[in-house]
Amino acid sequence: MDPFFQKHRTPDYKPFMAWFCILALVWTTLLLYAGGITTSIRAGMAFLDWPLSNGSINPDGWLTEPDKMAEHSHRLLGITVGLLTATICFWLFIREERLWLRRLGRIALLLVILQGVLGGARVKLDQLNILSEHNLIAQSFAVAHACTAQIFLCILVAIAVASSRSWILHQFGLSHEPSAAIKKWGIIACGCIFIQLILGAVMRHSHAGLAIMTFPLIPEGILMLIPYQWDFRIGIHFAHRVGAVAVVIGLIGFLLQIWRDRQTRRSLGNWAIGILFLISLQVYLGALTIWTIRNSYVATIHMLTGAFLLASCWAITFVSHRFSFGTSEEPARHPTAQSEPLGRNIGAPKSDHAS
Repeated sequence: MDPFFQKHRTPDYKPFMAWFCILALVWTTLLLYAGGITTSIRAGMAFLDWPLSNGSINPDGWLTEPDKMAEHSHRLLGITVGLLTATICFWLFIREERLWLRRLGRIALLLVILQGVLGGARVKLDQLNILSEHNLIAQSFAVAHACTAQIFLCILVAIAVASSRSWILHQFGLSHEPSAAIKKWGIIACGCIFIQLILGAVMRHSHAGLAIMTFPLIPEGILMLIPYQWDFRIGIHFAHRVGAVAVVIGLIGFLLQIWRDRQTRRSLGNWAIGILFLISLQVYLGALTIWTIRNSYVATIHMLTGAFLLASCWAITFVSHRFSFGTSEEPARHPTAQSEPLGRNIGAPKSDHAS
């Protein structure tokens, strides 16, 4: 390996990298909002070409027409997040000693490229709407685009957490490894939220947000919770409501495990309280989406809060595995010697200096 990289790669805290990751997360939040509002107002096909918009990066009317503004803003923000991610990947490759973290940077870059390709493919395929199956294919790409965005967000959160001062220097105040139950429930909760986000994406792109127009009960009767009649739109909407119950159960189980352990309650208790707030807000926004007859901004904030919920739950789960990556990530005492990997690198070779 090039001695330059071997010399300059260090596992110590890098403030610039940590804050740059936070900047990337802020821009990703804006990107998620722009994508959500584009879907909510059905502006995904405001421009029939891609990657340019009406053959230009500054198309006429995009600042004055809501549908064009939503879609073109989404595209511009996507380019910005792509450049930020490429910078993170390159910076990790040059300066970061931890092989698993460099790999996460590469995965993030691949995902953001995939996101762009999926978004472009959705535009191209939607033009083939002569046959109904082509519409279905275009919707599938749109759902995949939405779900990949959530995976990318989680990867970016992991990079930001692993680059933070708390991870490198203080281990988030954890004096010993959290219990297996906390780790297990964290994975269960993240899985429930992600499945719920998939159901929500299918529901949004199938325009089934108002397939059942009352909440919490259905129109057929005061005591009825299950619809009399079924079709795909009603089924996916009802599955999303059932999924919300599963998410609440999974999160309560996870938070109870955190609260039962004195160490994790002290270290992660504030995050747990934040998750309680987010899940309460999410349930309210879901109901409000129906009560307001699917107001575009309410529906978009509902989607964005779901992304925040997944990111927060994933961050806590990731931190609970902190000891799996080594109890110390201080620089090696002998910089000329090849250091051993710090903790169990995922699929890593014995040396952590490989590119």
